[in-house]
Amino acid sequence: MGISDIETDAPLFGEGLGLDSIDALQLVVGMEKAFGVVVPDAETGNKVFRSVRTMAEFIAEHRK
Repeated sequence: MGISDIETDAPLFGEGLGLDSIDALQLVVGMEKAFGVVVPDAETGNKVFRSVRTMAEFIAEHRK
């Protein structure tokens, strides 16, 4: 699977891309380092990490 195969609205976890909790942690750390964006809690994380689109929208709104 390449980058072009990833649908922006596909779920990141479960039957979508199949990411797990380790992947989620890496996404949180990567977003903070690359964009200065902090995911403050699990509830927010559940919304942010639904899809590539929701993650990109969160970064665009909170980028420093």
